[in-house]
Amino acid sequence: MSDAPMSRFPVPRLTDLPDDIRERIEAVQEKSGFIPNVFLALAHRPDEFRAFFAYHDALMEKESGLTKAEREMIVVATSALNQCQYCVIAHGAILRIRAKDPFIADQVATNYRKADITPRQRTMLDYAMKVSRQAETVGPEDFETLHGHGFSDEDIWDIGAVAAFFALSNRMANMVSMRPNAEFYAMGREPRS
Repeated sequence: MSDAPMSRFPVPRLTDLPDDIRERIEAVQEKSGFIPNVFLALAHRPDEFRAFFAYHDALMEKESGLTKAEREMIVVATSALNQCQYCVIAHGAILRIRAKDPFIADQVATNYRKADITPRQRTMLDYAMKVSRQAETVGPEDFETLHGHGFSDEDIWDIGAVAAFFALSNRMANMVSMRPNAEFYAMGREPRS
């Protein structure tokens, strides 16, 4: 791995953070065994950290018509489109784990149209890509296509919201030159026995 810093901006020490942020980061560290760089990089601005992760959790952790793996597919595909190294690598690891498939993240990041996914998931990603880069062109025909694959209006909102939120995340990660943790590269690559 490169010796490049995790961010172009100052990265606070864990001990210097407000209690609520420090406790959240320590909980993530306990669960994963390391602190994903996004937490420390965004902790540079505590109020924005809180807002970012509140919306992240509202989108990514709730019960939905989309599986958690499908939400991660949206993140990986749109992050690849937006050339966000951090999100492709970090969320690629999460996708491999949630889908229980060591190949899926690489396929989705490289060319989701040729990935081993369902036609329904491909339609979901087509829409997510459109929202990520050409939201102004979304129209009734997109909803008709998605409804034809069994997506509800709430599912369509979720697909669009995840794509839009991670377009913001991708731009922030690229702006600060956020580096992915080395741990992400190997996660979920070996099938569980």
